[in-house]
Amino acid sequence: MSGLLPVADNVQVRRYVVELFRRHPRALGGAVALHVAAAIAGLVGPRLLGELVESLQHGGGAAAIDRLGLLIAGFVLVQAVLTRFAHLASARLGEGVLARLREEFVERVLALPLSTVERAGSGDLLTRTTRDVDALSRCVRLAVPETMIALITVALVVGALVVVTPLLALPLLIAVPILVGGTRWYLRRAPAAYLAQNARYSLVTDGLAETVDGARTVDALRRRRERVERTDRDLHRTWLSERYTRFLRTVWYPMVEVGYVLPVVATLLVGGLLYLRGTVTLGQLTAAVIYVQLLIDPVDRLLSWLDELQVGAASLARLLGVAESDPERSEAEVPVPAGGRMEVRGLRFGYTPGREVLHGIDLTLEPGERLAIVGPSGAGKSTLGRLLAGVHQAGAGTITVGGVPLGDLPLDRLRAEVALVSQEHHVFIGSVWENVAMVRPGAAEAEVRSALAAVHALDWALALPKGLATEVGAGGHQLSAAQAQQVALARLVLADPHTLVLDEATSLLDPRAARDLERSLAAVLRGRTVVAIAHRLFSAHDADRVAVVEDGRITELGSHDELVAANGPYASLWRSWHGERTPEDTDEPLARLTE
Repeated sequence: MSGLLPVADNVQVRRYVVELFRRHPRALGGAVALHVAAAIAGLVGPRLLGELVESLQHGGGAAAIDRLGLLIAGFVLVQAVLTRFAHLASARLGEGVLARLREEFVERVLALPLSTVERAGSGDLLTRTTRDVDALSRCVRLAVPETMIALITVALVVGALVVVTPLLALPLLIAVPILVGGTRWYLRRAPAAYLAQNARYSLVTDGLAETVDGARTVDALRRRRERVERTDRDLHRTWLSERYTRFLRTVWYPMVEVGYVLPVVATLLVGGLLYLRGTVTLGQLTAAVIYVQLLIDPVDRLLSWLDELQVGAASLARLLGVAESDPERSEAEVPVPAGGRMEVRGLRFGYTPGREVLHGIDLTLEPGERLAIVGPSGAGKSTLGRLLAGVHQAGAGTITVGGVPLGDLPLDRLRAEVALVSQEHHVFIGSVWENVAMVRPGAAEAEVRSALAAVHALDWALALPKGLATEVGAGGHQLSAAQAQQVALARLVLADPHTLVLDEATSLLDPRAARDLERSLAAVLRGRTVVAIAHRLFSAHDADRVAVVEDGRITELGSHDELVAANGPYASLWRSWHGERTPEDTDEPLARLTE
């Protein structure tokens, strides 16, 4: 589980919860006040009932009994009304807190570095977005207000019991070591157990998502049994985690139940002895026994919801852990690049410790330059492109833009400086116009049309049933892979960053259409720095310079004409691409460079 997204610690969780409720002081104060009022109204009844017993004992008249009965009924009604409004206030507070928490979680997810998501896998993030959010929703809506009500009620009932007679409050102490000891035993083990349980669910989700996404590959390679066995193993680990948390509850719950019963029994025994000795009255004994009985419900709710709070706290820790970024800088602290010159010095990178993919890359990109990166599969082309786009952080060496390290730029500023478009693309639910304009929500329709025209997509977009207003994405009009890629490129044109990294961005188009599109893009993006990871050599031919990457190193760097004249690996590849062979050519460079 080491590859999963990080988890916030207890201090961070407590600090966040306090800050979250501080943002709603009036709603919190109103909810607490209503619950206190409802609890006080509920405490009057037992006291009046005690007086009613004493009145009957001493032969009180019918008028006194009727008066006490009406008062009891009145306070019950008042308590019911106050409880209703208290629950409504708690619900409003909970919904406000939950809404804010969800908004912040979405912000954290969108700000999460792509490299972090790739390292952790989509299953963990998906589990946090679904299961953890649902668990936290139940906690905020129900567990938090119910716990608050229970705490207020317990405090007021104990206070009322002390006011009636301090002697009859002493039997409550018998439950303290049982409840406190059992709860401490439980709380020492529960947080880690619930975090482990949620992490196991992440592995199940990750495995299932991977199987569904690669269903055709699984079927083609006849790996169904292996995928089923992996799912069974993940589910077994999840079952073990759940069994342990259930074991904790089966030990804790019986201890709690014993803690409920003993104070009631002790109060009856001690109160009966004190009444026989004349120390307390029958009315005081009646009120005390009812108050002790009243404690069972709030204490039971408090301890029952405590388990739910543990689940909610574990989910909150996982949601807060999504924000694996540096502390936010003030505007004065955000570095501003001086120009668009990009410099790479001594760049080294590996996805796993001890296994480098790139070895000491040195490269300088001048503003407005178009660089093509070519090389064999697995040489490190795409990795270099992702490092230049700031997706991954360098293991060693530096990448600067305008003299500022890429890692020092906040994500929103980084995307304004450098943008990456790969062969992986996504069509969001919404209109064609919304899919393109999402990078600049305030863009005019003319700008969106211009961006689509730049990538040769305007004609087919206008030909859709509702033109640019046509709904696409899941449940809408289905775009072809090539059309979806053109939409992604149109976003890039509209975003207009000064440096672009294109990783096979036109791979889904046919060669002739791809070349026309790249030439059109070059015209639209003139003055912008473009890094094109090329598998079709016309991209290299049209570039200002070509970098040949082999085994994680740049082995050749220069213009197309210079590299052809040098008669090295690139020249051999260029001739073979055109169906030409010379005596100097060998199969070795061709084998290494041909995809």
